[in-house]
Amino acid sequence: MIDTVRASIEKVAQQLDIPKDVVEQLKKSNQEHIFDIHLDSGKSFKAYRVQHNNKRGPYKGGIRYHQDVNLDEVQTLATLMSLKTAAIGIPMGGGKGGIAVNPRQLEPAELEELSREYVAQLHPHIGPDKDVPAPDVNTDAQIIDWMIDEFERQTGDTSKASFTGKSLANGGSLGREAATGRGGVIALRELFKLEKLHDKPVTLAIQGFGNVGSFFATTAKELMPNWQLVAASDSEAAVYNRDGLDAEALQTFKAGRGRFKTYEEDQATVMTNDEMLSLDVDVLVLAGIENSVTVQNMKGIKATYIVEMGNGPITGEASDYLTQTGKVIVPDIIANAGGVLVSYFEWLQNKQHEHWTEADVNQRLTDYMARAVKDMYETSRQHDCTLKEAAFMMAIKRLAA
Repeated sequence: MIDTVRASIEKVAQQLDIPKDVVEQLKKSNQEHIFDIHLDSGKSFKAYRVQHNNKRGPYKGGIRYHQDVNLDEVQTLATLMSLKTAAIGIPMGGGKGGIAVNPRQLEPAELEELSREYVAQLHPHIGPDKDVPAPDVNTDAQIIDWMIDEFERQTGDTSKASFTGKSLANGGSLGREAATGRGGVIALRELFKLEKLHDKPVTLAIQGFGNVGSFFATTAKELMPNWQLVAASDSEAAVYNRDGLDAEALQTFKAGRGRFKTYEEDQATVMTNDEMLSLDVDVLVLAGIENSVTVQNMKGIKATYIVEMGNGPITGEASDYLTQTGKVIVPDIIANAGGVLVSYFEWLQNKQHEHWTEADVNQRLTDYMARAVKDMYETSRQHDCTLKEAAFMMAIKRLAA
């Protein structure tokens, strides 16, 4: 994965005539922290924190708990975060963390011990003006609350600005839970405005109806009544109704740990994930895992617009094919930037001892996303390139400046 991202950086940097030594610096991480965590129960886990680039501000990036976490993945996501924060124009850098663990196999006390020990070992390298972690896959406000409590215990810092994604009672921000999905809707809406398509009816299929996918669906219903959700999937199955699905009903069903293979509402048809990917819809939203679209399934995709709400959901070869066949891909470093934007807003609120209303947070989110999409669109037209190449150009120019 990291080789693909580095190749993209090199390709775009050549187009911009960025000096070779600057390009090499952008491809490498500043610091990589790799260590083992040993629990009292005797269980041990490999842990990581990659700090890629802090030229524009403190490192920023989530911490994920997943059994497949490895150095290559964390390096990739840290690099993408540097590009993302630069592309959307916030004064932060890029980092990423993770522990190779299946958290469902831990007792609650073990999960807390794991989270605290991660911070106990890492605390000299993180903090409000150094590196500000956040939740990611399988981590949430509870885990971040344990981490910030441990950081305060280790350092005495009580600003609450050392982590974002905290509970509201512990200095978290309103609007954070829905931010990534909401930002994706705003990005697509702004692109449609620029292409004079925002008044037309649109059909949506959402692959990966978790936190991001479900909030994309409910926000689309709120902001864009002419958009219609017709399909959604989880890891096992998809549901489809050409006449429309109820976004809130699906969200409630999934929140109750329902699986789409047993969904019986909305007169929905249950189908496979691959069948859903090949539906004839206007927009395909990819809110699942990395490499969801590959050479194996790319030829079946009929959607004109593809929105990368997950990180790296399309392989390089599939991305080239889809672009050549006329598909428009809204790249992850812009499309899913709503989460890091509201994390940045949370950090600002903590630093300034303020607490903004949800309306204020959402307005700021809208302003940043609209500006980033406009810049990306104009850059793509100016350089006759894809939106992804344009987003990389914006980021690399700012990082190399």
